Amino acid sequence: MSFVKKLSPFYNLTVFYILVSFILRIVLLFHPITQTSFEFIDALKIFSYGLVSDIFVFVLASGFLWLYLIFISNTKYLKPYGYIIFCLFVALFLYVLSGKTILNEYGGALPEIGLAFIGIKTALFGLLLFLPKYRSKIRFWLFTFVMFLFVLLILQNAISEYFFWNEFGVKYNFIAVNYLVYTNEVIGNIMESYPVIPLFSGLFLIAGIATYYIVKGSKSYIDSIPTFIEKVKLSGLYFVLFGLSLVAIPFFAAKENSKNVFTNELQANGIYKFYLAFMNSELDYFKFYKTLPSNEAYAILGQQIPSLSGESTLREIKSTAAENHKNVVLITIESYSADFMKMYGNEQNITPFLDSLATQSLVFTNLYASGNRTVRGLEAVTLCLPPTAGESVVKRKDNKDKFSTGSIFKQKGYNVKYLYGGDAYFDNMQDFFSGNGYDIVDKKTFKPEEITFSNVWGVCDEDMYNKAIRVMNEEAKENKPFFNHIMTVSNHRPFTYPNNKIDIPGDAKSREGGVKYTDFAMKKFFEMAKKQPWFANTVFVIISDHCASSAGKTELPVDKYRIPAMIYSPGFVQPQHYTNLMSQLDMMPTVFGLLNFNYQSKFFGQDVMKPEYKPRALIATYQDLGLIKDNILTIISPKQQAKQYQLTLQPKEGVSDNFQIYYEQKLLTKERTDLINETISFYQTASDMLKNKKYQKNK
Repeated sequence: MSFVKKLSPFYNLTVFYILVSFILRIVLLFHPITQTSFEFIDALKIFSYGLVSDIFVFVLASGFLWLYLIFISNTKYLKPYGYIIFCLFVALFLYVLSGKTILNEYGGALPEIGLAFIGIKTALFGLLLFLPKYRSKIRFWLFTFVMFLFVLLILQNAISEYFFWNEFGVKYNFIAVNYLVYTNEVIGNIMESYPVIPLFSGLFLIAGIATYYIVKGSKSYIDSIPTFIEKVKLSGLYFVLFGLSLVAIPFFAAKENSKNVFTNELQANGIYKFYLAFMNSELDYFKFYKTLPSNEAYAILGQQIPSLSGESTLREIKSTAAENHKNVVLITIESYSADFMKMYGNEQNITPFLDSLATQSLVFTNLYASGNRTVRGLEAVTLCLPPTAGESVVKRKDNKDKFSTGSIFKQKGYNVKYLYGGDAYFDNMQDFFSGNGYDIVDKKTFKPEEITFSNVWGVCDEDMYNKAIRVMNEEAKENKPFFNHIMTVSNHRPFTYPNNKIDIPGDAKSREGGVKYTDFAMKKFFEMAKKQPWFANTVFVIISDHCASSAGKTELPVDKYRIPAMIYSPGFVQPQHYTNLMSQLDMMPTVFGLLNFNYQSKFFGQDVMKPEYKPRALIATYQDLGLIKDNILTIISPKQQAKQYQLTLQPKEGVSDNFQIYYEQKLLTKERTDLINETISFYQTASDMLKNKKYQKNK
C-alpha cells in the first residue's frame, strides 16, 4: 500500500468537511438575514480564504483522529505486553471505582463519566486481546464508529452554525459559549422550537451514508496497518501541518477586514470563531443590544449617579468628617444564598454564627448579587462595575490597571492583599488581582504544616483563616493599615471538610454540611481575631459571591440573586438593618463612605447611606442584563430585545418583611420605557468605559 493511501482517513474527512463548509457558506450567503450585496472581491475572499482557513482548522481538529489511528496496532496484543496493558486498564478501573480519585474529589457526574470511559476502553481492549479471530472485524466496526462520530460532529456543527446565523446573523460568538453553560435551558429551547425528531433522523441518515463512503475509501488503513516507521512519517507530516496551522489560522482571520460585515462573517471559520469567543470572553454590547446615543446614555446615568459630567463616571467624593484609616477585611463567601440564614426563613440552623453576628452588625437586608459565578462577585466588590455582557472582567485579557477598591486603598497607604485557599491561577484570579496591585496569598504560599485538610478546590476554610491571622499579625507590625480580601472555598462541591467539626460528617458531601462548616470556620476566625491587637481597629465586611444556584422559571429569577451582606466593627459601626434595595457593587463604596474617604471615583457602585442614593439592583447572566427598580425587573438581551416583569412579593410566613425574598415575576403588559432606558444607560456606559479604556485606575 502506498504512503498516500495511508493518509486516506485524513484526506477523506478533510474533503467532507470542506464540502459541508462550502455548502453552508452558499446557504448562509442566500439566507434572508444576509441583507447585503456582495462585490466580486467579496465573494472571492469568502470562498478562497474561507476554504484555506477551513483546511487548517480541520488539521487542528483532527488531532484526536491522529491519536486514535497512531495507536492502532497488533503488536500491543502480543504476549506478555497485551496482558500487562490489560491488567493496567483493570487496575485503573478498580482505582476509579474505589471512589478515592480526584474525580470523586470534584463530585458531580465526573466519577461516573470517568468510570464509563475507562470501563469501555478496558472492555474493548479485552475483546481485541482475547478474541484474536474476531480482531479484524471488531477493529473495522470501531474504525467505522470513529469515522461516524467525526462525520456526525461535522454535520452537527454545520446545523448549529446555520441556526445560530438564523438567530443572530453572525458566526459563533460568546453567546454560543454561553449556551454551553446553560445546557438545560438551551436543550429545552431547541426541543420546543424545532422539529427535533425529523431533524436528527435526517442528520443520522446523512451521517450514515457519508460514513459508508468515507470508510469504503479509508479502510485500507486498518486492512494494512502502517509499520512503526510509517507511523513516524505520518506523525512527522501531521506535526508539520499542525504547526503550520497554528500560524496560518490567525493569519487568515486577520484577512477578515472587509467593510462589509457579512463578508467577514461568511469568510470566517465557525469553529475558530467559537475558540476566539471562548478565549476573549467578551460579547460586543454595541452590536447585539439596544443602545442610546452616547451623550443621552450618560445623561440618564447622571440622573442615577450624582455629580457626573460628560461621557465618564469620574467624580469627586468628599466627606465632611476626617478620614478614618481602619483596617478592612473583606470576606466573600463561596455560594452563600440568603435563604441559608435564619433571618431569611431557614429553619435548619446551619448558619448559627453568622445569624448571631448579624445581630451585632450593619445588615443589608435587600442586597442582590451581580451574577451567578464567583468571578462576577469578585468583579462586583473589586471594580464596583455592572456585569457587562460576556465573561467577567476578571477573566478577560484587558483586566489590569483598572479602577478598583484596591487602588483606592493603595492611595490611602494601605497594604492590599487577596487571600485564597486554592490556586489563584483558577478563574484567572492570579492575573486579575496581581495586575491590579494586590499581593496574592494562595495555596502555593502555604507551608505543609499549615495544611490540615484540602480537596480539589484548596485548603479548608479553617486553614485559610489561620493563615490570614498570621498574615495580618505580620502586617500589623508595619504600622500601616491593611486591606485583605479573603475568598472562601469550603462551601463548594464536593462539600468535603475535616471530620468532627460539626454535626454533619465531612465526607457526607452535603450542601448543608458545606454551609455549616463555612459558618463554623468563620466563627473560629473571629474567635482568633478578637484576641489580636489589631481587631479593635478593623472593619469586617462579609458578603456572598453569589447564590448556591441560579436556575429558575425566568431568565433572571430574582430570588436566586439575593445574598447576605453585613459590616461588623464593634464600637464603630452600629448594629442596624439597612432595608433599601441595593447591589453587590455598592458594598465597597459604602465602606469607603463609613471611613469618610475623600477620593476621585469612577465606580458605578455608590454609598447607599447617602441621601441622594436611588435604590436599584443590577443582576445578570452572561447575556441577559437586568435592572431591578420600582418592583419591576427590566431585562435587555441580544438581538436588541427588552423584557419587563412586574415583581409581586410572595411572603413567607414567619419571616420579617425586610427579609422576604420570593417574588412572582409576571410579564409587564405596558412597557416602562423610562426603566428600559435606565437599564440601557447602566450597561451601555459600563461597556463603553471598558471598551475605550476609560475605567483604568487614576494616575
